[in-house]
Amino acid sequence: MRWSKILHNISGIYKNIISTGLLIFALAVPCIVSAEEDTDIVNEAELDYIEESAYDSSTAYINDIEILGSNIIKADYILSQMSLKKGDLYDKSKMQQDLKTIYKLGYFTERMKAVPVKNSNGTISLKIIVEENVPITDFTIEGNTVVSSEEIMQYLLPLKGKPQNIAAINQAMEQINQCYYSKGYILSKIDSLYDDPDGTLNISITEGRINSISITGNEKTKQYIIERNIMTEPGSVYNENQIKQDLVRLYSTQAFKDVNRTIEASKDDPDKFDVTIELKEQRTASVSVGGGLDSATGVFGSLGISDNNFRGRNQRISVTGMVGSGVLMSDSSILNKVNYQAEISFFEPHFLNADNSLMSRLYYRDLGSYQIPLAMERRIGLEGTLARRLKVNNRMSSTLTVGAEYIDLSEGDRARAINMYRSHGLSIADRAKELEGGLFLKVAPGLSYDSRDSFTNPRSGVIANVRFEEAFGLDGFDKTNGRLTGSVKKYIPIAKKSSLALTGRGGLKIHGSNMPEIMAYRLGGPYTIRGYKVNGVGTGTSFIMGSAELATPIPFVDKLKVNFLQNLRLTFWVDAGTVFNPTIASTLYDRPLQAITAGIGLKINMPGVGPLSIDYGFPLTNPGPNGNRNGYFTFGVGDMMY
Repeated sequence: MRWSKILHNISGIYKNIISTGLLIFALAVPCIVSAEEDTDIVNEAELDYIEESAYDSSTAYINDIEILGSNIIKADYILSQMSLKKGDLYDKSKMQQDLKTIYKLGYFTERMKAVPVKNSNGTISLKIIVEENVPITDFTIEGNTVVSSEEIMQYLLPLKGKPQNIAAINQAMEQINQCYYSKGYILSKIDSLYDDPDGTLNISITEGRINSISITGNEKTKQYIIERNIMTEPGSVYNENQIKQDLVRLYSTQAFKDVNRTIEASKDDPDKFDVTIELKEQRTASVSVGGGLDSATGVFGSLGISDNNFRGRNQRISVTGMVGSGVLMSDSSILNKVNYQAEISFFEPHFLNADNSLMSRLYYRDLGSYQIPLAMERRIGLEGTLARRLKVNNRMSSTLTVGAEYIDLSEGDRARAINMYRSHGLSIADRAKELEGGLFLKVAPGLSYDSRDSFTNPRSGVIANVRFEEAFGLDGFDKTNGRLTGSVKKYIPIAKKSSLALTGRGGLKIHGSNMPEIMAYRLGGPYTIRGYKVNGVGTGTSFIMGSAELATPIPFVDKLKVNFLQNLRLTFWVDAGTVFNPTIASTLYDRPLQAITAGIGLKINMPGVGPLSIDYGFPLTNPGPNGNRNGYFTFGVGDMMY
């Protein structure tokens, strides 16, 4: 049986099967028909050809059935497909139907017949004569570049050595198409299929190459900014998975409110395609005036100017200022002083090449110190962080932060400080050591991993980071110190919309016996151990802590068509942690150094801000003389992961 004539009739079908911009190959073979259908290829009379004897065979029983002409296809297999069996009463109509069934197996030509032979005992021996199709001896594959011939051959090799079978070949072709589709090559198709006289089956594949890529809708954003986020190139084979990644990169620039793509067959070459990236820009420059409540800054007001697409180059620049009333829900160690904060930041998403980004910032802070009791703290700093995405794993990135920071600590309430030292039997001379700041050059390499399924309300995945910071004392080298900090957070999906987050964090002083107390780790407050005041657990040179938090939508509230409410989550959590090598401040205020708390909270993820949380926690362990067994509210901006 020849395929070239059949493929000639159906080859035009493949070039016109397009659904939602996707080409899906379909192979239809007209010679496989039901018993009720007519066909131009199969002569029904030939299939029904039965040589009848002169006697009445309708009353004879079948003594045996013999298959003649079948060499490769086993006779037992053919017999198993027939309705007539040895010992049955011979029935001509059933025999005619069995001939059609045998033909529809796909291995035989239409030249077949059944011959009933009379036996001396009145039974008949039924001889069925068939002619096998030309066997498939080999394969040739042309046009494939993104899928190897070896991979395609795994679908074809089961056909080798067997007579050509329309149904089996159709199935193999569909498997090849599905192989391409599963890899994202959705425009690929089998362009032609024909056989040679020697039994070689020849397959030609058109993989769907891109003729051109055009961009529309950008007015402010520079063309090269868009192009550098599109990894797909003209001349390459279209891959839906890669195009989706390109669209995600464009959307994540925050310069566009909508990103889409369309595909059309090229007018110059119907086997190639023109891709159009359709963009809708959004306003990226903004002036913000706001305020709120935070445990670390109290009641605050803020003013900010920012542009997320500065000069149309996808650079981000912002200037912010904030004035806060002072730390809320703190013990008497923190001065109730108005605090001032200001920052200028600039972000370059493609620093030197596509794999690098650079964040630089200049900041100023003036506040009552969180860590040094009754002290005023002022910080001025300049730093830059270079981040590089690792090619070995696109979920991993390395960072390098270099900066300089000046820390000035001054006495805020000398009389109270003296009384505190005396009541604990400590020398007031140690106060000078506690107030030690200085000028530091900081170098901090880090490594991070992020496989979360969502940045807004993640339900699965892991986010982890580790960072080593070396602080060189420029005004006193003896203050030089090194610290290692790491954290990991795993999300586990619960039910349809909820998630369980397990967090572990730790920090360790590697070296620096004269490390200033201002650089010590602290536990307590909205970003570490909730249910305690800021620093309520204690400060020390090392710490470990863990947290388990169940986040779930509020019943019925998430059904409302309001984005704000759909992002709202009710949380139930447990925090635990301990501080090692406590500082003087922990001793002065008899802080417990270890704590376990449980509580409930509300969390809302605000675009451009991050998670905002309100929590109420109850200490399950001794809160210390300055704590409260009934717990506290805490208010936080940002993820406690950091």
